[in-house]
Amino acid sequence: MKLKKGDQVLVLSGKHAGKKGKILRMAGEDRIVVEGVNLVKRHQRATQKFQGGIVERPAALHVSKLALICPRCGKPSRIGKRESSEGRRVRFCRRCQEIVDKV
Repeated sequence: MKLKKGDQVLVLSGKHAGKKGKILRMAGEDRIVVEGVNLVKRHQRATQKFQGGIVERPAALHVSKLALICPRCGKPSRIGKRESSEGRRVRFCRRCQEIVDKV
């Protein structure tokens, strides 16, 4: 997968189109949980640690609905992979050709 935990992404389609957020976790093979996007309400039972009630939390989105926001140009773009000068495989922004991974 070309997106990683901690990346800033833009939602491209659906009822949350245009929202930006940070990737919190990967939820399966092709689904991603984004901070503050696709919030759903869950009825939580009371436990010793939690009081119980209705809890709002983010649900997973399909990876095809997301685009990485390039840290350099600040625009949503596709991601490519290539070898760096040190011989490691790195991700790069296809819009500005800048390396996205922190070296």
